[in-house]
Amino acid sequence: MNRTPRHTATASGSRSRRQGTGRQGPRPATGRRTAPGARSAAPRRQEFALPVTLTEPLPAVETFAELDMPERLLAALRTEGVTVPFPIQAATLPNALAGRHVLGRGRTGSGKTLAFGLPLLARLDGQRAQSRQPLALVLVPTRELAQQVTDALTPYARALRLRLATVVGGMPAGRQVRALRDGAEVVVATPGRLRDLIERRACRLDQVAVTVLDEADQMADMGFTPQVTALLDQVPASGQRLLFSATLDRNIDLLVRRYLHDPVVHSVDPSAGAVTTMEHHLLHVRDADKDTAATEIAARDGRSLLFLDTKHAVDRLTKHLLSVGVRASALHGGKSQSQRNRTLAQFKDGHVTVLVATNVAARGIHVTGLDLVVNVDPPADHKDYLHRGGRTARAGESGTVVTLVLPHQRRAVDRLMGDAGIAPSTVQVRPGEAELHRITGARTPSGVPVVLAAPVEERPGNTRAVGRDHRSRATGRGRSGQGAGRGGRGRAAARGRQAAPKNDA
Repeated sequence: MNRTPRHTATASGSRSRRQGTGRQGPRPATGRRTAPGARSAAPRRQEFALPVTLTEPLPAVETFAELDMPERLLAALRTEGVTVPFPIQAATLPNALAGRHVLGRGRTGSGKTLAFGLPLLARLDGQRAQSRQPLALVLVPTRELAQQVTDALTPYARALRLRLATVVGGMPAGRQVRALRDGAEVVVATPGRLRDLIERRACRLDQVAVTVLDEADQMADMGFTPQVTALLDQVPASGQRLLFSATLDRNIDLLVRRYLHDPVVHSVDPSAGAVTTMEHHLLHVRDADKDTAATEIAARDGRSLLFLDTKHAVDRLTKHLLSVGVRASALHGGKSQSQRNRTLAQFKDGHVTVLVATNVAARGIHVTGLDLVVNVDPPADHKDYLHRGGRTARAGESGTVVTLVLPHQRRAVDRLMGDAGIAPSTVQVRPGEAELHRITGARTPSGVPVVLAAPVEERPGNTRAVGRDHRSRATGRGRSGQGAGRGGRGRAAARGRQAAPKNDA
């Protein structure tokens, strides 16, 4: 269904941030100190001026049924248990379906994947790609996010008989080349691998009608801007562009100015830290107590995600946790893609209760019921903090983000909180204390060593890279498609609301 633009829009979006102690939102203070520097209303210095457009956007919708989409697509949404659009979907879908360029900001888990995926698939309904010439392109920064975008869109693409291909590094290129040669209407790709396949003449972009940049800020932060611009320059200038990002800062200003023409601008959930169901705590600890405090937190009931700065630190803490009886597994860039998939699968199915990770896990994963994120090492900047924290409190669920702060880190972490627009609760804690247990559920581990089967390497021949062939060893088969992933329909029905997203970035 080809559509022509009907409207232009004015830039809009809230920049307000709720203030409070611990939980973002008005709540009386509890006697604990709050970090100085939390900001309200004013944009951060890193943000750029949003583009000014000329005419009003199409109004938001309240249900998917109001949208001009193929009936098979609407039926697939109902089958997947997706009934009520998230705010970013409600606002951007009418305009994206009308063919408008869209600039959308929403935190991870806010529903961005369907916000761009549904109009992309609707536009391609009834079309067929020629060999090596996709009709739509979704660029993402990481392999994990590429896989999860593919997983999220697969049931809807299947409903329209559209083919997806996932093109990412770190996996054998042969299957990806064959998928492109056989014809794929939609390619979900990381910039580096796509560039390589284009240079090998395995792919051309001159037939691409819709281009999506997902998590554009992270691509810029990772230094991919030259590769992204080189790819966008190969896409017909007449095509539709949809740019979605968790933050709108100066790193993506170039992409917006060069490639988005009179875009509809919509901004929801300015940051993960603005979520009203998320609490933030700074736990001041002594140097000598940090490792013991982290261990007691990891020994809590329920699943926890622990972030550290380096691969070596991740491996060391994981080994220690296993030795004292905590079912922990490591995730970092030193692991192969198949190992990372297996580790995530173990975490999501409950075989592993603690995932110890570097920033590789800060975007692109979702685990239902993950209610605690721990910064064992404070992140380097506010964006890393927001994306780490964005692994919890997704799709209306509640969650807590805890940061262990050593004495020499206090000033830097306070500044970081200010840049993030967060007013956390701050408390001095020691291992074994009631306050540490109250905030995190920390407890003394059993001390009985745990032995887990190591994530296995897959033979290249077993690696699947074509979207419609994915069965996502990392996430299982139930899908909702909200955010960048999936969720059980039974849970959605029980809540009387749409299914929670299983994965995102």
